[in-house]
Amino acid sequence: MKHQLTRIVTLLLIVLISACGPFYKLEKSTNWEELYAAADKYYEAGEYNKAIILYDKVLPIIRGSDKAEMADFNYAYSHFRLKRYIEAAGYFNTFYQTYNRSPLAEEALFMNSYALYLDSPDFNLDQKSSKDAVNAIQLFINRFPESDSYERAMTMIDDLQVRFEEKAYQESILYYKLTEGLYPGDFYRACIISFQNFAKNYPDSKYNEELAFKLIEVTLAYGERSVFDKKEERLKNVAVYADQFKRRFPESKYTGAVEPLIKKADAELLAHMNFKKEYEERLAKAKEEAAAEEEAVGPSTEVTSAPPIEN
Repeated sequence: MKHQLTRIVTLLLIVLISACGPFYKLEKSTNWEELYAAADKYYEAGEYNKAIILYDKVLPIIRGSDKAEMADFNYAYSHFRLKRYIEAAGYFNTFYQTYNRSPLAEEALFMNSYALYLDSPDFNLDQKSSKDAVNAIQLFINRFPESDSYERAMTMIDDLQVRFEEKAYQESILYYKLTEGLYPGDFYRACIISFQNFAKNYPDSKYNEELAFKLIEVTLAYGERSVFDKKEERLKNVAVYADQFKRRFPESKYTGAVEPLIKKADAELLAHMNFKKEYEERLAKAKEEAAAEEEAVGPSTEVTSAPPIEN
């Protein structure tokens, strides 16, 4: 049994050595024509790692020749096929910049944007690379508005815009949750600004109705917890946002929940205004009493300092 296992391992090693042999020799070769032909052969066979290794060796040699264009194009595609999207995007972009009059230039510019699109993350992650993808797609659309890939490019942009919208919505909800903590601090203001920016940036979003209702909720809570000087203004904003909500979403499922918020804000505002009136009356009365007392006492006697003693 042990002898048979040894024979199997030996045969496997022979097969592996035989399989690696030709490629190993190519790696050591200095014949660029042989390297170029082999790189193309491996590319066509779908052995992209080997193709990349050989293109890396031959491209510096054939740079500037008529063979370089196709080699550069295959080199970019080899990275794309291996799902190295960032590298592929860079090589496709370089190809376009180098061979912008080539029949392959349009495809290269599209593949640059497509590779960036495929590399863009889910909505819950940082969207910087997604924004780079949008810029690249927009560049392609501007350069080749009649391209057969135009509709596909627009679909990619729409998909990325959905991710941006979802990301913005989740950020707004995060601010909303933070206002429910023990120390909401400036999160009220940040939440209100976030909701307003979302509505401005995504006017047709399915989330606008929900966030418009939450804007009323947060504004009321913000007003209730505001300092004296800001309380009146912020409580009045509740009615403003409620009116905007009812005009934009007259059939909303939140309509029944809006009215109690308005009543609560009105009651809070009335109590505040009564307190403010009483405070101002007490303050005015205190000033009158102070003035009357000062008038009754008369002007204060001015005390002069003693003259200096002369020696």
